[in-house]
Amino acid sequence: MTILEFESTDEVISRANATPYGLAAGVFTKDLRRAHRASAALDAGTVWVNNYNLTPVEVPWGGFKASGIGFENGPETMMQWTRPKTVYIEMGDVDSPYA
Repeated sequence: MTILEFESTDEVISRANATPYGLAAGVFTKDLRRAHRASAALDAGTVWVNNYNLTPVEVPWGGFKASGIGFENGPETMMQWTRPKTVYIEMGDVDSPYA
């Protein structure tokens, strides 16, 4: 983990988003409003606030930009490995001008 000094929240967000990667970010603050603003502004797939590197299996895990393709864990994983398709089948008589 890297800890860098900064003068303003805008400065540190700009610095963090200047990287080509966006897997995860951590924010440590006592100010809940600042935490929400920073989390929304950070271009990262996961943002931890006042903790770091928690990865519960039921929560999607993935990155933005050059930090991978797609997400793992949670229901989002199914969309990475499946191709949804809808098929309607009528088993009874069909009143249709095309039949």
